[in-house]
Amino acid sequence: MNENRIKMLREENINKALFKLGIPMVISLLVAALYNVVDTYFVSGLGKQAVAAVSVAFPIQLIFLGIGLTFGAGAGSYISRLLGGNNKKEADIVATVALFSSAILGIITAIALFCGLDSVLKFMGAIPSIMKLSKSYTGIFILGGILGTINVTLGNVAVAQGAAHISLKAMMIGSLSNMILDPIFIFWLNWGVKGAAIATLIARAITSLMYVMYFIGDKNLIEIKVSYFKPTLTMYHEILKIGISLLLLQILQTISISKISSAASLYGEGAIAAMGIVLRIVTLGANVVFGYMKGLQPLAGFNYGAKNYERVKEAIKASIKWTNIFCIAWTLIIYIFAPNIVALFGTDDNVASIAIPALRAGVIMFVTFGFQFSYSTLYLSIGKALAGVFLNSLRQGIVFIPLILLLPNIIGLNGVIYSQAIADALATLITIPFAISIHKSLNLETKRKGELWILE
Repeated sequence: MNENRIKMLREENINKALFKLGIPMVISLLVAALYNVVDTYFVSGLGKQAVAAVSVAFPIQLIFLGIGLTFGAGAGSYISRLLGGNNKKEADIVATVALFSSAILGIITAIALFCGLDSVLKFMGAIPSIMKLSKSYTGIFILGGILGTINVTLGNVAVAQGAAHISLKAMMIGSLSNMILDPIFIFWLNWGVKGAAIATLIARAITSLMYVMYFIGDKNLIEIKVSYFKPTLTMYHEILKIGISLLLLQILQTISISKISSAASLYGEGAIAAMGIVLRIVTLGANVVFGYMKGLQPLAGFNYGAKNYERVKEAIKASIKWTNIFCIAWTLIIYIFAPNIVALFGTDDNVASIAIPALRAGVIMFVTFGFQFSYSTLYLSIGKALAGVFLNSLRQGIVFIPLILLLPNIIGLNGVIYSQAIADALATLITIPFAISIHKSLNLETKRKGELWILE
């Protein structure tokens, strides 16, 4: 089995390999996004105040996701390159260090959030009328965040060794558990928004258990053991030079979403609820691209480490093609059926009047997302951290944050609605020269390799 995974990364048809690695992650990340969509769907039965309360807590999960990605994706890129260089022992140690480091930091983060919960929720846009509900949901949601951090780390380690199927199984079973428990806890037991948070906590615990069972078994390529926890500064440097960009990205997304909720709060609970619904729907599409790129990550990292630059170029070409096809289709579907989609989350006219145009605006430039994320993923996968950090920070940070702070002051609620579309357009323009540069670099490396082969 292990040899088959290495063979897939090294030799299998690019399109086939990308789909084998990426589709399970697409499904697992869609399932992960459904946690929030399902919570919002059931909570919408409690009214717009409940939806608004859950919406302002949404950015908190991005903090824990960022920690998991910092160590999971950072280690994953490193592990892929180590496996490409036939250094499995070091890959085992890196995986173990990543897991325990992310768990420790996740616990520290949870404690910090608990200590300043009121201030955190106010920053994220909670207004007095929803503060009590927000605290009821968020307090339990934070505990689930610790497990979420562990799950993301282990999921990325699994993908790095070409075993994305375990993430698919673990996330699907966890999400199905959440879907079953939500209506029971929210309505049957009458726990309200607190019930939604408890359902999410239990579902994530189930996912964690499945990952643990996999990694202590004998079917995995990477071994994780307490005795392998041997961190070094060099190891953390290799992990963080890739992972820190993803933490930065999640922090920027947290700030961005908080600023969206904060700007929307000036227009009442309906606006907060509407933007919360929009963010969850847009995240579904983004997670498809993000999941597919998890297939590109080990493929590009492995072959770059093995100096197979032609295969790296083939991988990026295929990634752009398939993500562009999806992004165009997703944009058309969401734009056309926006009223029907919004209607699933309640019939409040005030919420719908804001959510429908906001949802259409949120996807109008989504057609560029595949191109943007293909190159940010490529740079990170091959260890070019500085450029990867910059590209990853564009869409939700460097470009978006100034826009969300500026535009609402100029054009009011429309500034909240259209900020993301404008940010996507600008981020795409900035990505183009980086795309040209990396192709020139890969062509040069290919030429050098050919010249060395001739000399030998």
